[in-house]
Amino acid sequence: MFVIRWILGRIILLANFIFPGKKRQRPVAEQAKIDEQTNGLALYQYAACPFCVKVRRAIRRQGLEIAIVDAKQDANKQQLIEQGGQLKVPCLKIDKDGKTQWMYESNDIIAYLEKQYA
Repeated sequence: MFVIRWILGRIILLANFIFPGKKRQRPVAEQAKIDEQTNGLALYQYAACPFCVKVRRAIRRQGLEIAIVDAKQDANKQQLIEQGGQLKVPCLKIDKDGKTQWMYESNDIIAYLEKQYA
């Protein structure tokens, strides 16, 4: 099973590399404002996870600058478990107004980003 997952993961990464999707272009001032708003966001993910790739592609299409955190690293994995409540990716960490929210499910994350930054 590991070998199949590894091969499929590499195929997903290759396809994402070949067809990255078009990045949204905004006026400089508007992009700077959105970049400032996204400073409190971090996407916990695995590189070859298909749902994580889906979210990363949506982030790119919207032209957002969101920190990408590798959840396979022990420190990041532990933070995701302790603060987020479960080891599940993709997970968007939202630091806003002194509060932290952890959002799971790729469709929910994409819908949130589209609502906030479209």
